[in-house]
Amino acid sequence: MSVYIIAEAGVNHNGSLENAKLLVDRAKDAGADCIKFQTFVANKMASKHAEKAGYQRKQSGAAESQLDMLSKLELSFGAFVELNKYCELKGIEFLSTGFDFDSIDFLSSLNMKRWKIPSGEITNLPYLIRIAQLNKPVILSTGMSTMQEIRDAVRVLKEHGASEITILHCTTEYPAPFKDVNLAAMKTIHKEFNLSIGYSDHTRGIEISIAAVAMGATIIEKHFTLDRSMDGPDHQASLEPDELKAMVRAIRNVEMSIGSDEKQPVESEKKNIAVARKSIVANRSITKGEIYTEENLAVKRPGNGISPMKWYEVIGQPAKRNFEEDELIEV
Repeated sequence: MSVYIIAEAGVNHNGSLENAKLLVDRAKDAGADCIKFQTFVANKMASKHAEKAGYQRKQSGAAESQLDMLSKLELSFGAFVELNKYCELKGIEFLSTGFDFDSIDFLSSLNMKRWKIPSGEITNLPYLIRIAQLNKPVILSTGMSTMQEIRDAVRVLKEHGASEITILHCTTEYPAPFKDVNLAAMKTIHKEFNLSIGYSDHTRGIEISIAAVAMGATIIEKHFTLDRSMDGPDHQASLEPDELKAMVRAIRNVEMSIGSDEKQPVESEKKNIAVARKSIVANRSITKGEIYTEENLAVKRPGNGISPMKWYEVIGQPAKRNFEEDELIEV
């Protein structure tokens, strides 16, 4: 099964349906499997006392509250109905994370194929239960989480109806420092839960997502934007369209290269065996009946004669006929 690539548009539309549709176009052009947005009612998602994260203050100023910021980034339910239809028209899967019960209920009416739980909701028990009860595949991000918090969330999801769960390793910082990525934790998660794993990438660039695929990620989620210079909280930690396209292409190459765990010559290299390997040859002219020795034999290309692995089986045997220098010997 191919790696499932989610182009995370999030709120990088800046509250514009037109921008959101352009993001759909760019995600499709890049070859992503899915484009994901964020659906919320701002005053149900954050209280008026909620502060911005440090990266949000850095990108969009400290004067306004988180609620004020979110209000500017909110798209109406009607806009998401239109976006869902637009994605269907363009041939890319629509996905959106709902951050409150009203948004979850609305998104459920769109009959999405799967649900994405963001890192911030992993300790939200009522939220987890509501998502699990939808009986759809669930993708669970685990940024900021301990293993015990992941255990608790997975248990709740399973107990309330989620039968297919993929766990995404994640570092919730924008951009995430490379030293804090800790990709090896993906293997720990897979070993404990025996569930599909993936990676939600908040680093700059594309190499960490590619590395995650090589380490077994079955889902990659990556933020992208139309232009990193746009105003807004997430643009700086996002890929631009050409970078997203490069990431998708690299992931497809890597997943093709992973192959099977069986080591044997593959079809494309078999023709090179005789060229690259060596055989036992005459080191000088050898007459019939002469005994093969380390002095009158040598190991040289091509490799379509007797393998040098049989060197000591050949030594001491008599030559069956005359051999010229460099001729493949026979026994």
